[in-house]
Amino acid sequence: MRLLKKSVVALVAMSMVAGCSGGSDVASSDKTELSWWVINPPSPTAAEAQEKMIADFEAENPDIKITKTNRAIDAHKDSLRTSIGTSAAPDIYDYWAGPGLGGELVERGASEDISSYYTEYKWPERFTEAAMGPVTQYGGHHGVPWKLNGEAMFYNKALFEKAGITELPTTLDELNDAAAKLKDAGITPIEFGGTVNWHVMRLLDTFLEGYCGSETFDKLVTNQANWGEEECVTESFVNLEKWASDYFNPGFIGINNDEASSLFFTGEAAMALEGDWFNAQLADNAEVDNFGVFALPTGTGRMYGFEQAMYITKDSDSKDAAAKFLDFMMSEPVQEETLGLFASQSVNKNVTPTADDELSASWNEIFENAEGLYMNNDQNLTQAQTTEYWRIQNLVVTGALDPEEAGSEFQKFLDSSN
Repeated sequence: MRLLKKSVVALVAMSMVAGCSGGSDVASSDKTELSWWVINPPSPTAAEAQEKMIADFEAENPDIKITKTNRAIDAHKDSLRTSIGTSAAPDIYDYWAGPGLGGELVERGASEDISSYYTEYKWPERFTEAAMGPVTQYGGHHGVPWKLNGEAMFYNKALFEKAGITELPTTLDELNDAAAKLKDAGITPIEFGGTVNWHVMRLLDTFLEGYCGSETFDKLVTNQANWGEEECVTESFVNLEKWASDYFNPGFIGINNDEASSLFFTGEAAMALEGDWFNAQLADNAEVDNFGVFALPTGTGRMYGFEQAMYITKDSDSKDAAAKFLDFMMSEPVQEETLGLFASQSVNKNVTPTADDELSASWNEIFENAEGLYMNNDQNLTQAQTTEYWRIQNLVVTGALDPEEAGSEFQKFLDSSN
């Protein structure tokens, strides 16, 4: 983008010189090019919506061109971490708002404090209270809320019926019983892709929230409780090992989340721990009426989830244009048009989700009944802590580490890195 601008300046200068010398005019252009890095959309329908969003914005703003780069989750993280602070960094980047991810880049000085744009566009009046919390947690305003996602358990109705499960689980004990019934009926209880560490992590996070309770969970992820001394941590790792050995799809450690999802779409696995974006994936790959979703039965009342925001980089030369695009993206017309493709709920308080299908109605209920939020631990923990958390998790699920020792092993790392 910066090279483009230099070229534009050079062209304008050449045009001026040519005009003074009586030569032919050279057409000049002052079009601003914005680079936007965004995680791969969850479905082909969502991908089409992204392209339409760009086309509609450019039609209204012919002086601005959006160049979008989509990447898979881990590639997106790596690209941002290596490009920030260099000329290769984008103008706008999509990232999770938790302290361990978005907060990491805020601390590195990657994100611009865009408080002035919040005032100019009156964004505080637009976004829900829940959506505003993550973008104001570092002081000022870092990022514009894009989507607030909840995560829950999707299930195959026919497979639950075949296994004799007549009531949806409301406690972790009942969830464990449901998994056992599915296995006894010859059904793979749940699918996971082990090559992406964050996929299996969702189940471990859920066990920690359920067995430890919200207060202890929060103390653990903020280093105010000892992972090696809390019995609930051991209980969580023991249950994780049980699920990995008895209830996961065979060979899970060698496939990714997309490959695992196909097992759910085709009825080869009965459950999938996914987010509300999964609605769109189901619609693209299966008959949605065959599936349901229920809140993760931790007993704390909190919903498992996270927020993603769109950040403007501090080094961007086109912050005004970037803010203009983000204002368009989060506007009522665009949010209404894309509702349900990226998340079941909008961050725009004036956009109300519909409930014209069972999955959407279930998600509305999950959000409405939520008594707070517990975030994915790769957002709660620092990058180094997350890497160790995943290493220990993977040792446990592959049988290489006694789950009784997992909590103490993680605490050793925390103590040595302080």
